This record gives sequence, C-alpha cells and structure tokens, in this order.
Amino acid sequence: MILSFIFFMILFLGGIWLMGLAQSLEDFQAIVFIGGLLITSLSLAFMMRAGGSATRRKDNWSGNATE
Repeated sequence: MILSFIFFMILFLGGIWLMGLAQSLEDFQAIVFIGGLLITSLSLAFMMRAGGSATRRKDNWSGNATE
C-alpha cells in the first residue's frame, strides 16, 4: 500500500512538473501540458480507487460493506 502511494505521488508531482515545464518550452507546449495533465489525473484516479479506509468503517466507498 505504501509503495503504491509513493509511486503515484511521484507520478502526481511529475505531472505537475511537466505542466510547469510546458510554459518554458518553445515547441510542443500543448502536448507536454496535456501529458502532464493526464499523468496528474491518472495518478489521482488510481489513488482514489484504492481500497481501505483510515477510519476502519465497514461502510466505505470501496464496496466492501460485507466484512
């Protein structure tokens, strides 16, 4: 669980870095910016779909209400 968090945090920060880098490029600004936006969005989506809950509730959004 912690390794996936670290991996997707690196992806998230890398996507933000790409969006910032796009502002200083002379060519392909839009492609680099869209790539950074997609990487950032995908990293957030994968982290939000991860199971488990910090509050250890049985009724969480992951659908594991039968525990």
